[in-house]
Parts: sequence; C-alpha cells; structure tokens
Amino acid sequence: MTRRAGGSNDAPKVALIVQKFGGTSVGSIERIRAVAERCLRTQREGHKVVVIVSAMSGETNKLLKLAHEVSPVPDAREMDVIAATGEQVSAALLAMCIQAQGGSARSLLGHQVKILTDGAFAKARIKTIEGSKIFSTVDKGQIAVVAGFQGVDDNGDITTLGRGGSDTTAVAVAAAIGASACEIFTDVDGVYTTDPNVCPSARKIPRISYEEMLELASLGAKVLQIRSVEIAMKYGVPVHVRSSFSDAPGTWVTGEDKSLEDVVVAGVAYDKSEARAHVIGVEDKPGVVAELFEELANRNVSVDMIIQNATAGASERADVTFTLPRTDLLRSKPHVEEVAKRLGAAGVRYDEDVAKVSIVGLGMRSHAGVAAKMFRILAKESINIQAISTSEIKVSCLIHEKYTELAVRALHDGFGLEKEPKDATKA
Repeated sequence: MTRRAGGSNDAPKVALIVQKFGGTSVGSIERIRAVAERCLRTQREGHKVVVIVSAMSGETNKLLKLAHEVSPVPDAREMDVIAATGEQVSAALLAMCIQAQGGSARSLLGHQVKILTDGAFAKARIKTIEGSKIFSTVDKGQIAVVAGFQGVDDNGDITTLGRGGSDTTAVAVAAAIGASACEIFTDVDGVYTTDPNVCPSARKIPRISYEEMLELASLGAKVLQIRSVEIAMKYGVPVHVRSSFSDAPGTWVTGEDKSLEDVVVAGVAYDKSEARAHVIGVEDKPGVVAELFEELANRNVSVDMIIQNATAGASERADVTFTLPRTDLLRSKPHVEEVAKRLGAAGVRYDEDVAKVSIVGLGMRSHAGVAAKMFRILAKESINIQAISTSEIKVSCLIHEKYTELAVRALHDGFGLEKEPKDATKA
C-alpha cells in the first residue's frame, strides 16, 4: 500500500483517531448502539473519528454457506460480491445508531473511499487508499463509518481482504490519513501470552513489538490479522488492541525498545488451520522443488513449513513435505498431483490432523538454547515433533492436532510466561 491523502509531506495534518470494531462488537443492535456511544464519546473529547466495522458476528459464515449451497467450489469473484455485503449492513446500521443518538455520521463503502486492491479475490492486497472522502466527511463534523474487509480492483470488481481483513482496512486507513492511533476494539482486552481459553494462566501483555506481533499473527494468534501488523510496522502506526466492553487499557503494538528485547519468550501461539502434503519420491535435482511451488504460487496458495529429505534406499530420489492452509487443500490437490505426476513422483499423501505450536520473543536473538528447551518440554509430555521451522525470533513445531492444548500449556508454563516481567510496566 502506498500512502495517499494524509500520507505525504504536503498532506493536511489532522488529529484523527481510527477505531475498528469486530463482528462480536457489532453482533446485535444493542451492541451497535453501545459502539455508537463510544464513537460519540471519542468525538466529544475533541477527536475526529473514523470507524471501521466488520460484519455482524456469524454473518459472513451465513453468506458463504449460501454460496456453497449453490456450488461446492463457487466462483471467487461472486463470492467476494456476496461476502462484502456483511460489512455494508454493519456500516449503515452504525451510522443510523450514531444519528439516532444525536450525532452525525456517514457510511462509506470500499469503492467510495477508493480502497484500490489487486485482483486476488478473497485475499486481495491493498495497493492505495484515496483519503479525500474521509477528510471531507470528518471535516464536516461527521463520523466516517467505513465498511471494512473490502475494496475494488483496477477493473472495478469488488474484492475482499481475507478473514480478519477489517483489521487491515483499519490500519491501512490510519496510515493513509495520518491518524495518530488505530484502536482495534474486539472481544478480548488485549494481546495475551497465549490463548486464555486454552491456558488459564495466560497473562495480558501491556506492550509488544510489531515484529513479535507479526510472528504471533502469522502463527495462529487471532487478535490481529497479519497484514494489518505488516502495514502498522511499515508506516509506524501505533495500534491499541482493547476490549469493546470496557474502558480498561489494552495492549499497545509499537516499535522495539531494550525492555522488550529483555523478554526471551513473549508468547505461545498455535494454529489448527493447516494441512500437510507429502510428495513422495521426486527426482533429487535442481529445479524440481521450484516447479512444484511455482505452481502453487500461481494459484495464490501460501505454503509454510517445507522439508526435503532423501528417500531411504534411493539416493537420487527425495520426499518433499510442506504445510498449507486447510482451506486451500481441496483446490490445491489437483495441481499438486499434476505436478507430482509430471515430476515422476511415486505419490502424494495428505494429513489434516496436524497443528503448529510456536514460541515467539525478541530475546531469542541474544539467548542460546531456547529451541532446545522447547524440544525438551514437548518431549517430557511425549509429544512427537513432525517438522520444525525457525526464524530469528520464533521456533515452530508441527505436531499431531490432538496434543495442541497440552503443548501450549506445557510451553507457556515451561517458559514461565505466567509471571510478570520486572520491566513490563516501563514506558
């Protein structure tokens, strides 16, 4: 995304607050009225307010279910046309609620704000945002209520940004208009050391770095969509994750500092949404793996863990194992098998009973033995590791899905994450 109005040096400098409300926050008319009260309260405190809304909770699933009743593999363009209507309803209802409470508001859809995306339906990426419509709205004293999750491509077709895409809309809009902060209101009161529903000792983190949040989001943490964190980090947008149902402070997602680096492991994440593909007995020569993954890339399928190893007893053959989103597995199978056949593979196997557990922390850069400790903790619980991937600040292990909760609790307690760091409250 490139900055447009509000993002260049000669753009107007306006004190703006972007607030985003998720599906649970706007899940009923009563809750939408509560959101309207909060937005008006922020405006009455002297701020200009831009609000991004998701569809009402459960609405997108209902819409997609209707599409799948028509076709097992619906047309991607038409799916986006259907899915985008959920946010349209939320935006109009919130604008009406604000008006009913004596305020002034105007709902805006993706094409009206001119959120221009690429043409990858269901997982489009924002290219530019033209902020003039938002500026003209808030300059009139109105609250701009923007439908999240959606945009338009160069052909004028409606596109959607993928699950959690309203987070991306919010942070991208905040970057484009030069907002002072982006508040993400949700049904949790911040970012936790792990999922509190899985581990009761999970603790709220007052402040976390963009980089740590990026890893956690990519590894299954549901608080923020990964692309929203990427944009926040790129443009330096301060993001405040907080509860829709209280005024308590949440978690600030910001740049790094020394105190954050002192924490070896900041959080444990897990992801049950992946599947594993195992291509057996391809030729072990240059170009083979490239051909396989180029085919998947051309289909907009993201792969994660990749392992290549020589096949036992066949020095010129290798097995290639990789993980991909389960939602992409059905449509990817024909292409994987076509390439496997072309490469002379002995066959392809699939496994959906897998999960990925990960530890994340800036302090891993300067502390040795973190991965070994993780492996020991899992081994103590008799949890077999099927694959491993690492980066500078994370270690991920692929395990059998049935051990996910046990692994998360063991890792959380094993690294002492229930304890408050000594410098956690430092600014």
